[in-house]
Amino acid sequence: MSMLTPPGMGGKYRVTGAAYPRMSRKRSRPRIILAVLGSILALALVGYGALQLIDVFRGDSPKRNTAAGAKDCPTTPPEAASKGGPAAASTASAAAKPAVVLPPPGEITVNVYNATPRAGLAKAVGDELAKRGFVIGNVGNAPATFDKKVPGTGILLGSPTTDKAVFSVLGTQLAGTTQQTDTRESADVDLILGDAFKELNTKESADKALALLANPVPAPKNC
Repeated sequence: MSMLTPPGMGGKYRVTGAAYPRMSRKRSRPRIILAVLGSILALALVGYGALQLIDVFRGDSPKRNTAAGAKDCPTTPPEAASKGGPAAASTASAAAKPAVVLPPPGEITVNVYNATPRAGLAKAVGDELAKRGFVIGNVGNAPATFDKKVPGTGILLGSPTTDKAVFSVLGTQLAGTTQQTDTRESADVDLILGDAFKELNTKESADKALALLANPVPAPKNC
């Protein structure tokens, strides 16, 4: 045994010559795993920061997009509206100008025909329409083509050249009517009352519907 060998150590730990046993520490596997995860997290944070910087320089932030979208909906400045400037004047004129030119009831001649079994219905409706300003023409029972054959509220019958606005104005007086044309050349319109007819719309409701036709409310813009 060599004098360099501590007492009690022999066998493979016996030192011979100039060779010494190399005793290395085992590496800790959990520490290696934590180190790898930490590196991945650091790289992810660096990448996220770089993307944020790119968005800032490009001007793609949510606030910038919101402001840009708001520019698509022009509004009249409060100062211009209060002072009655050009913008306010143009807005007021656009609101005051009717979108649709409608003929007044006094220019519409209506023939009222009864296609139901209810007696006196055509005269009653004709008298009420006359009170509302319409010109009443013929009043009586419906022709055989329509008599007892109109299941709905009624039919508005005119010539092929009858302005649709005439149908619209007369249609405000009762709901659920249909529109048809025949071979007539005159400007008068037939109102043929059907089985589903109960009564005319109230004058208040008809006036509101007529006003809405003359000045339709514009649909709100999605800004």
